[in-house]
Amino acid sequence: MSTGVPLNWYVVVLVVAAVSSWVLTFPARRIAVQIGYVDQPDDRKVHQRVTPAAGGVAMFVAMLVAWAVAASIPALGSLFRGTSEPLGLILGAAAIFVVGLIDDFRDMSAPAKVAGQVLAATILYFLGVTWFQFKVPLAGLVQLSPEWTPLLTALWVIAITNAVNLIDGLDGLAAGVVAIASGALAVYGLHLQSGGYLTSDNIGPLIAVVTCGICLGFLPHNFHPAKIFMGDAGALLLGLMMAASTMLIGGRVSGLPGPGVAGSGVAVQTGQTYFFFAPLFIPFFILGVPIVDMAFAFVRRTASRTAFSAPDKNHLHHRLLRLGHGHRRSVLILWAWTVLLSGFILFPLYISSVNAVIPFGALALGVVLYTLFHPSLRRQNDPGAEGEPPVEAPESVDPAGAAVGGVAGQGLPPEPDPPVQPTGVRATTAAPSGEV
Repeated sequence: MSTGVPLNWYVVVLVVAAVSSWVLTFPARRIAVQIGYVDQPDDRKVHQRVTPAAGGVAMFVAMLVAWAVAASIPALGSLFRGTSEPLGLILGAAAIFVVGLIDDFRDMSAPAKVAGQVLAATILYFLGVTWFQFKVPLAGLVQLSPEWTPLLTALWVIAITNAVNLIDGLDGLAAGVVAIASGALAVYGLHLQSGGYLTSDNIGPLIAVVTCGICLGFLPHNFHPAKIFMGDAGALLLGLMMAASTMLIGGRVSGLPGPGVAGSGVAVQTGQTYFFFAPLFIPFFILGVPIVDMAFAFVRRTASRTAFSAPDKNHLHHRLLRLGHGHRRSVLILWAWTVLLSGFILFPLYISSVNAVIPFGALALGVVLYTLFHPSLRRQNDPGAEGEPPVEAPESVDPAGAAVGGVAGQGLPPEPDPPVQPTGVRATTAAPSGEV
């Protein structure tokens, strides 16, 4: 058993990240209204009133606070000594945060946004935040060559940041999905460390813990009806942190022997059958909801010969709304899917007997998703098909008169815009219009 960092210090960092994110979001809301950093409703978006969009700023500052506290804890000192990886994460996160901030204000083109994502990935790579190897089923450990590592790092950052950005279409959806996924990844990484498969100075689990914390602190402000959106700045930041943590955990798993049965000479690797091969399976399960949504969007737009950056209202959450679910219920359903998919990762770590049912369960989930959400299986041009209402009517009315539980254009009219009006500002939380 590896002598790693005591778990209670990770809990401390989690609490610091959550409290910092929650507290900092209050001034972010006020300042955003004062400077016009808000998101205007329109016919493509689900929200009905002008909403501050500076949540990403609060999340970024909360990340810096949590990172500084972690660096000051002696028990976590080994994670920060003799390595450039912590600095790489900060600089890479700052780069992607600036890209998102600019996109919130000026609506960057798709090539410009990709260039910013590549810049952030390049910073991560040159400062060591990348993967070194893969464990491939039936092939063992595969070392990545220096020629391929930069390209794979850039592609992974682009894929995960855009996956999170695409799912950021309903109040609390992206923050909740990333909180669940990063929490599961943190548990998985710490389990690998305790078993000796991941070195104790790997910062991947710490990044996952901080990511989970800032999402948990932001959620009370962002759950429907949202008081603030995270914007592209927040969505891209969360995507980069998830990309970094998955690379550091999945791409650093060693072949060290684990705890075995005494006297047998055989290592017992609980959950090894499938999920010990972390780089190939772990990210696609814990981030299954945004990755599936991104894959459907790619297929849908390729088939219709439209640009991948062209926004539409056929994402998973839009389909749930058209199936008759309300705003909150749609979010809770996708949260539940993320919990279920993350459970496929964590259960085999502790209960090896469930290994046999993992592939069948994954296949069943895939069939259900395909059946419910494939565009050719539902008459999307007829919202009332099969007797379903196009969208759930508002469930209640908040004190300001905005419909709660409905979508834009349904039920009560939106409340009047406040006196302070922005010029050219938008946020992707309400609709993933900045897709790449």
